[in-house]
Amino acid sequence: MKSLLSSLAVVLLLAAPAFAVDTAVTYSSGLLVLLFVGFCALIIVAQLVPAVLMLFGMTKAVAQGSRKTAAAKN
Repeated sequence: MKSLLSSLAVVLLLAAPAFAVDTAVTYSSGLLVLLFVGFCALIIVAQLVPAVLMLFGMTKAVAQGSRKTAAAKN
């Protein structure tokens, strides 16, 4: 059983390069495609900034509320 598992591991390790991506093909898209992807990334970042700020504000409010309830219990 041990030899079967070790031989299977060797076969799988030797077969791994066969599944690799061909790196001979280089990036050939134009400048407009790159600008479009950059614009999409800019839109995503512009939407994430207010969302993160709102998340920090909500967690701060929850923390302050829990402090007030803890102080009221004492």
